[in-house]
Amino acid sequence: MKFEALMLRSLFVACLLVCGLVLGAMVNASPDAIRIAAAGSAGQLIATPVACALPPDGVVCPRTNNG
Repeated sequence: MKFEALMLRSLFVACLLVCGLVLGAMVNASPDAIRIAAAGSAGQLIATPVACALPPDGVVCPRTNNG
């Protein structure tokens, strides 16, 4: 009975440790979008306009023909 209790307690401690590490990694994570916005270089990415990022089908990216 003591062996089973010891194994169960060590499994509980291991699960708590893994959950704590995962939570710490999520809290300290810094995605690329946040780093780019914090660096102030997001304007450089938008400075060169792209006509349409999606395939032009006339609905999602309407054609801007003036003639």
